[in-house]
Amino acid sequence: MKKPIVSIVGRPNVGKSTLFNRIIRKREAIVDDTPGITRDRKCADTHWEGIPFTLVDTGGYIPKTRDVIETGVTKQVRLAIEEADIVLFLVDGTTGITDVDGDVAKILRKNGKSCILTVNKVDGTNQEPSAAEFIRLGLGEPVAVSALRGRNVGDMLSLIVEKLDRPGDQDTSADDDVIKLAVVGKPNVGKSTFVNVILGEERLLVTEIPGTTRDAVDVRIRFKKREMRLIDTAGIRRRSRVKENVEYYSVLRSHRIIERCDVACVFVDADEGLTQQDMRVLQEVIRSRKGLLLIINKWDLLKGDEERIRQLSDTLERKCRGMTFVPILFVSCKTNLRVRKILELAMEIYDERRKRIPSPDVNRLLTELNRHYQPPAIHGKRVRVLYGSQVGVAPPRFVFFSNFPQLIMESYKRYIENNIRDNFGFEGVPITLIFKKK
Repeated sequence: MKKPIVSIVGRPNVGKSTLFNRIIRKREAIVDDTPGITRDRKCADTHWEGIPFTLVDTGGYIPKTRDVIETGVTKQVRLAIEEADIVLFLVDGTTGITDVDGDVAKILRKNGKSCILTVNKVDGTNQEPSAAEFIRLGLGEPVAVSALRGRNVGDMLSLIVEKLDRPGDQDTSADDDVIKLAVVGKPNVGKSTFVNVILGEERLLVTEIPGTTRDAVDVRIRFKKREMRLIDTAGIRRRSRVKENVEYYSVLRSHRIIERCDVACVFVDADEGLTQQDMRVLQEVIRSRKGLLLIINKWDLLKGDEERIRQLSDTLERKCRGMTFVPILFVSCKTNLRVRKILELAMEIYDERRKRIPSPDVNRLLTELNRHYQPPAIHGKRVRVLYGSQVGVAPPRFVFFSNFPQLIMESYKRYIENNIRDNFGFEGVPITLIFKKK
């Protein structure tokens, strides 16, 4: 049974993201004094009094604007209202009713959605009389809260769950079966466009301005009978270029998302080529031992230009020499070229990351390797790798026992890893080899 959706809407800087964080009991949405920080719809599953629901944070509603981002944000707010089962209309108790509040109230009355009018920034009982004037918006009796202090937020949540249908049989499938797919890369490489193409709608705000996405946005899809969670992240930039507080927190959040995903799709601009920053992102995914897929997007821009294609191929071969296990896919999200292939490969990498090789198979391979090439002697000591086994999945970890593990050279470790991949696969998956004393 689908969880009901509760959307928080209102004009900019009334505390929507603060309330969102308070309800989900995490600091998920970026909070800053600058108006207009939240741009995309941000979702999180939460519950109150045992009733689960999905909470949606939205950007501030700004009517009659010519700014391309503000226009996009306003469109996103309207979409959030249409999707919601209940709308949490947030206003600022310290400023009174504004023209924008009236515009939002008019949309809500026309839409006919169940609505809870919530007056924020009412920090004490002496300020509650000022909240009464909002009854003139025609959306029922207002609820006075303080999102920052948590005052009366519980009472407001109780009103929400009273309006929600009681859940019937819930989907009991384990979250472990959901493939968590992070969409990462520098700003303006087509990450949000990819998610929009997959969903078949403008679910995320997309413009030509770099850095449009600031928060990470989760969306769930079903592809080939399997559940996937797409996480579209803010673009990762070098720390030296992160000058504003908001972007700093976005970068940190993108790094955290790499830590909690199963597979990371690293998007690269084909026109720009593989840059040093792209390499840093790839290396971070590998350090985090996550599944990895390198996506060369905007391939349509290079169509027919043999010289630029050759230069890109040479760059990829040179810079990815130590990452031969990483699949590279050339796509165009704009023209829908090989976009579905991204999800197909991501599922394969997810399964490879959870694969376990039986110990007899590992030791048969090790015996074969020892027959052809043994570790070189160090300081007159004969080094032998005696036996091993796989001790973990997601990420895969192998332990090998040796008489002198500290003397095994890096070249021989790579030799074992390459042969494990040649025989057992693990495409797109970093594997860990641990050598211990017998």
